[in-house]
Amino acid sequence: MEPLSWTGSIAFLNPLLFAALGLLAISILLWIIIGAVTPEERAITNAGGTLSLSAGPQGLAALAVRLTFLASAVILLAYLLLGLVMGTGAGIIGALSQQMLPVWIALVVLYAVSITFKRRLGLYGKLFDSPIGMIGFGLVMFWVFTGILGALDLIAPHDSVAQVSGMKNKLPGTPIPGASEDAGVAAWYLLGGDNLARDVFSRLIDGAWVVVQIAPLATLFAFMVGITLGLPAGYYGGRLDTFLSFLANLVLAFPVILLFYLLVTPEIVATGLPQYIAVVLFAFPLVFAGVLLHSRYRTRPQANMLWLALVLIPGFLGYMSLINEAGSKISFWPLDFFDVPGGILVVFVSVVFVNSPTVFRIVRGLTLDIKTRDYVAAAQTRGERPWYIMLWEILPNARGPLIVDFCLRIGYTTILLGTLGFFGLGLPPESPDWGSTINDGRKLLAIYLHPPLPPALALLSLVLGLNLLADGLREESLRD
Repeated sequence: MEPLSWTGSIAFLNPLLFAALGLLAISILLWIIIGAVTPEERAITNAGGTLSLSAGPQGLAALAVRLTFLASAVILLAYLLLGLVMGTGAGIIGALSQQMLPVWIALVVLYAVSITFKRRLGLYGKLFDSPIGMIGFGLVMFWVFTGILGALDLIAPHDSVAQVSGMKNKLPGTPIPGASEDAGVAAWYLLGGDNLARDVFSRLIDGAWVVVQIAPLATLFAFMVGITLGLPAGYYGGRLDTFLSFLANLVLAFPVILLFYLLVTPEIVATGLPQYIAVVLFAFPLVFAGVLLHSRYRTRPQANMLWLALVLIPGFLGYMSLINEAGSKISFWPLDFFDVPGGILVVFVSVVFVNSPTVFRIVRGLTLDIKTRDYVAAAQTRGERPWYIMLWEILPNARGPLIVDFCLRIGYTTILLGTLGFFGLGLPPESPDWGSTINDGRKLLAIYLHPPLPPALALLSLVLGLNLLADGLREESLRD
């Protein structure tokens, strides 16, 4: 079989794309220059009493940016649609487009449902009024769906750790020796082979699942710890605030990479310290859920007991399964429903431990501000208990900044995971996570560019999407 080119039969679109991207770059440059040298455009009053902006050079430059961006997006969409129809006939891009078909379907369904019912979906629905937020959300959900569907073996054409003889460091589109065209996409290494003759595209897909598993959950656990400690610290103040702030500052005083290195080194892991830290940190979601429900249903004993049982019993079983690992320092719980690989648990604990103090300081600062509001004083006058005020009066009114920070912190966590993998810390050597893949590929970067470039671009696009999503959420939350 012949190797696949990048665009195959749709190569006629290449000059159009290059021209559109070139014009986009020129228009952005002109927009920046004109914005720096010309005064800000002012609104003028029309005859009917309406306001409009004068069509000056800056307005024309902004219009050019929008038009060239739209033209580039249309051409990229043409690549995608033609690739879906033609498959390998459209080269590597067509094969990738067809292989990612489940992701495209999931994205279309998600956007169609969300836009249709956006007025009923609160802040999430308002996100679709922000172009920046929609782009960021699309990038994030692309990788979320890629990770989930990849874990279900619906996307990756090869095993991420399987080695094929003769495919070491082969270029993208190289056919597998002895494969027939009846094998479909699996007959090629679409993004080439790495230095161990593994499929770069399959490792990219499986690496997305590693990120989707760890980054959001670790960030969520860090928020549970930060919220549970930050609310009472800001609300009560005094010695409790001083003590908790000292502990947070003590953790933040360590360089992040050094702290990660200390937590994931084999000697520290052998002592059981990460597991002991997990026992403490992973209990906070249970504490948070218990206090949240009890403060809400305290005056209704039957409902209170029912909700506590429904939430805390499964939560406790999951908690014990999470911290219990056969053959480790903590191995006594008989009902172990799932096993977390030791390397992933250590990385998870490290990320939660590092992020929790920062979340604590944010929640504490918001609580110090919100507790002076009139509605908090009204709740105190009604005789509400402190935890009810903290969880049902203060926390809901701090949700805007916390949601934005949550999105940004997932991005920071993704970068930290990539950094750990790059340095070979925590996760096993054969792990397809993006950091490890970049580290493996950089050793021959001067000769073979294709192994480290796809995971690096994936990491960049996910973090960019999370930042754009946070900007969109911030923009919409400020309008409330």
